[in-house]
Amino acid sequence: MPKRSYGQYCALARAFDVVGERWTPLLLRELAMGPRRYADLQEGLAGVGTSLLSERLKELEAEGIVVKRFLSPPAARWVYDLTDDGRELAAALVPLARWGVKRLGTLQKGETFSLSWMLLFLREAADTEAAAGVHDTYEFHTMGQSFHVTVDDGIVDARPGPAPRPPDLTVTAEPEVLAAMAAGELLATEALAAGKVTVEGDEGARIRSLQILAPAALGAAVNA
Repeated sequence: MPKRSYGQYCALARAFDVVGERWTPLLLRELAMGPRRYADLQEGLAGVGTSLLSERLKELEAEGIVVKRFLSPPAARWVYDLTDDGRELAAALVPLARWGVKRLGTLQKGETFSLSWMLLFLREAADTEAAAGVHDTYEFHTMGQSFHVTVDDGIVDARPGPAPRPPDLTVTAEPEVLAAMAAGELLATEALAAGKVTVEGDEGARIRSLQILAPAALGAAVNA
C-alpha cells in the first residue's frame, strides 16, 4: 500500500506525513527509551497488530528515522533504534505530550500504564535551567512501583527502582495525582492537604523537585 501524504508544501504537513499514522508516535515513544527488540515493541504497544507494527517500522526505516542493527555480545540480538534524526523527532513530540498531560485525568479501567512512559516524560520535560547547580536525588512510589530521579548540575535522569543512595526527598502518590501536578491542575499544597501525596524530606528539596519536575504545581506565588 503506498504511503499516504497530505500533499502540501508545508513543514507541519511534512512532519505529519511521518508521524500522522496510527501507532507511529507511540512507536517513537518506545524507541526513545533505547534500542528495542521487536518483541519489546509488541509488549509496549499492546493492541497493535503484528503486520501493522512491521509496516510502521518499515516506513520509519525508509524515512531514515529508525535503523535495525545487531547488538554485539553478550546481548547478541537484533534491535530497532532511532537514528539521530529519529531522536530529534522523538524530542519534538515532548511538547505535545506535555499538552496531553492536562487531558490524562483518572486512570480508567482497561487502560494500560507503564512506569517507563512516565520516566521518559520526566527526563525530557524537566527544567534543566532550574536544575543548574542542584545535586539531588528524589525517590517516587506509585502503584506499587518505585523510580528515582537524579539531578546533577543541570542534568536530569529518571530510572526505575529505588534510589542508589538515601534520597533527599521521597514522594508517594498515584499516577494521576503526579500527572495533575505536572499539568498545574493540582497545586502541591492542595495535594498535601488532601492527603493525595505524602512527602518525606526537607522543604528545600521539595521546592527544588517541583521547580525542576512540576513548576506549575508550585502556584503563581512561589514562581513569582
